[in-house]
Amino acid sequence: MYYTDRGIEELERRRGDEEVTLAWLAEQLQAFTDTHPEFETAVERLATWLARLDDPED
Repeated sequence: MYYTDRGIEELERRRGDEEVTLAWLAEQLQAFTDTHPEFETAVERLATWLARLDDPED
């Protein structure tokens, strides 16, 4: 297991049964980058990747 997988596994374990909207997720990502601006690039890359999952050109 990679170190970074621990957070993903914790998220699944603690909140895996919840349903959220993408608007809620976007708000949480924005709040996170407001608090931790040093992670803005990584969060933006993740958000862009998620937004374009169904786009065959990307």
